[in-house]
Amino acid sequence: MVVVLLVSVGAVLVLAVLGLFGFGLRRRLIQRSGGTFDCSARFAARAGLPAGKGWRYGVARYNGDHIEWFRVFSYAPRPRRTLERDRIQVRERRRPEGEEELALLPGAVVLSCRHDDWDIELAMSEDALTGFLAWLEAAPPGQRVNVA
Repeated sequence: MVVVLLVSVGAVLVLAVLGLFGFGLRRRLIQRSGGTFDCSARFAARAGLPAGKGWRYGVARYNGDHIEWFRVFSYAPRPRRTLERDRIQVRERRRPEGEEELALLPGAVVLSCRHDDWDIELAMSEDALTGFLAWLEAAPPGQRVNVA
């Protein structure tokens, strides 16, 4: 009985350590391919639909004319969302309000955007925001860029 209990506890601990190792390895693989930054996201709503869920912690990666957004607490090798540079419209930037301050990283700035028909809010540090806006403005000639 005691042996079964010890083996069970040991198996749970090994699985927990392997799970944490998997999160770390996945993040390293995401970062290896290019510029990344911590970026919480709230994918609000398509025009006329109810608002989406709350903030989700993630990592965004620049990939040519796309931003790939990955959830941190996921094992998926592919990005959850891909945002195309010429389809992103920045509407406003603001500081987190109320309960958002608890849900986001300290010092985050919220950027309200539109991507096609979707309302999206991205929360990132001031430094990441500067890089993101510079990336948007550095679009090739002829591409429409809308930066508030």
